[in-house]
Amino acid sequence: MQTLSLVWGVLAFAGMVVGFLPCLGAINWLNIPFAALGLVLSIVALVSARGANNAPSVAGLVCCGVAIVVGVIRLTLGGGIL
Repeated sequence: MQTLSLVWGVLAFAGMVVGFLPCLGAINWLNIPFAALGLVLSIVALVSARGANNAPSVAGLVCCGVAIVVGVIRLTLGGGIL
């Protein structure tokens, strides 16, 4: 489950980077819910893996959190479309 949260976080982060490109900011409308699901998955993986190596879960949590925050900022600055 931890590996899945890490992969999900990396994919959400990659979607955020694509959303930065000019005229592709609307991708954030899809990427923000995707990253939110990854955030929930990372929290579940972090809570369920007590005593184990939590680094993949934390990395997925951070990547998804950053993707959400930056995506919202990008949508706000672009007027929600661009």
